Amino acid sequence: MKITAKQRHEKIRELIAKDLPFAVSDLARQFGVSEMTVHRDLNALQQEGHIKRTHGGAVPAEKMAFEFDFTSRRKSNKKAKQAIAKYAITLIKPRQTLILDTGTTTLELALLLKDFQNITILTPSIAVASILQFSTGIQTILLGGNIRKGSPDLTGAITEKVLDMFMADIAFQGADGIGLNGEMYNSDMRIANVDQKMRQRAHKTYILCDSSKINKTNLAFNGSLSEVNALITDSKIKIEHLSALKEINKNIITVNV
Repeated sequence: MKITAKQRHEKIRELIAKDLPFAVSDLARQFGVSEMTVHRDLNALQQEGHIKRTHGGAVPAEKMAFEFDFTSRRKSNKKAKQAIAKYAITLIKPRQTLILDTGTTTLELALLLKDFQNITILTPSIAVASILQFSTGIQTILLGGNIRKGSPDLTGAITEKVLDMFMADIAFQGADGIGLNGEMYNSDMRIANVDQKMRQRAHKTYILCDSSKINKTNLAFNGSLSEVNALITDSKIKIEHLSALKEINKNIITVNV
């Protein structure tokens, strides 16, 4: 079967993103096309902002590097994230206002929410907003702020100030790490500050965090499980980790994966 231009472009992007060496002649043989066609493919990818051509090769453009990084994070423990999101959606009622933070698990929740009716969603996540933008039953409010380099997130003092304009029924947040003492962590202090403000502006807060992040820390302290209504994680969490966290917050919900 002849490979399509779209398939060729995807393969080339994958090779460049993984920093794998290639020659135009080799790609031409692999794809069953002429070298001129491969050169046109490379030119098209450069015009679209996916790659930058260099002498003798090509490197990822920032846009492409971001897309691959975000895609990789979404794929990590995806089944657990989807199971957590399916449980979280049972907590939501019509006419509620929700806050969805910037994590990949809350993104899975957004995918399930897109056909809901009579829901208002506040989010600093450009990715979440893009999923919900055509949902006729959802009012989506994208919070302002600075775009965090390398991620589709809005952060900073503007984001925190805009959050002060609203009050939500539920905030759904992720975490980059949760210690066995209940301390929650983010990879960026700016995200930690925004998450703290979200909890202040919501009547209830649920942490959506797969078990791979339990018993781990990260750069910025974000708060404690004692401050939230519940942690929703997956059934792969270790028994001793579950017991330790229940000393901090008895509402630890585990979902089957």
